[in-house]
Amino acid sequence: MTAPTPFIAGNWKMNGTRASIAEARAVAAQVDGRRARVAICPPTTLIEPMSEALAGTAVLVGAQDCHCDEAGAFTGDISAEMLADAGAKLVILGHSERRAGYGETDELVARKARASVRAGLEPIVCVGETLEQRKAGKALEVVIGQLKGSLPRELDRRAYSVAYEPVWAIGTGLTPSLPEIEEMHTAIRATLRELFGDNGDKPPILYGGSVKPDNAAAILHAAEVGGALVGGASLKAEEFLAINNAA
Repeated sequence: MTAPTPFIAGNWKMNGTRASIAEARAVAAQVDGRRARVAICPPTTLIEPMSEALAGTAVLVGAQDCHCDEAGAFTGDISAEMLADAGAKLVILGHSERRAGYGETDELVARKARASVRAGLEPIVCVGETLEQRKAGKALEVVIGQLKGSLPRELDRRAYSVAYEPVWAIGTGLTPSLPEIEEMHTAIRATLRELFGDNGDKPPILYGGSVKPDNAAAILHAAEVGGALVGGASLKAEEFLAINNAA
């Protein structure tokens, strides 16, 4: 049986201007989608120009968040339909920076996931525990709880992925041990099967949290790791390509 194609997604967060599209072009010039499925999620201001710049390449363009509703009096917000209209194919939802900084709950993340399905976007749903929760022995409980609360039934038979990002590893240079990563990813897979039956075997489970060229190969070849959600290292084509090549 052929192993599924890994999924490598870059989250640019609040970084990048039009000049930065050159980095995305450099990535697209060297990937063909056979080694790994590749996506870049830039700031909303860059979705349309990046989509145009990468048209016809193997690199997908995604967004970093969306509103639940299709339209309305929500100053400063952007709907999933608007993101799709700008050229986005995917959307990151429930990132720990949204959960912690903006008070996003599992219920809200689930509503956004439904919105992404409505608009034809592929969601990347993020889950992860804090250092305090891990030290208290509650990492599995917290992550599985987030997973069950954040994945609506509408995702069944749809394309989506789950990204496990331990909050304490994001941007810190720290990463869990490989056994810890495998334990969590295996638990996530079991939960997906519980929620969606055999269809729970299909979504890739990405690891995120200080993924770098020097640790990517070990992480990407760990049990039930189906790819990576890459933060800072996705901003430079050389580093992002090295992670892609490690898949």
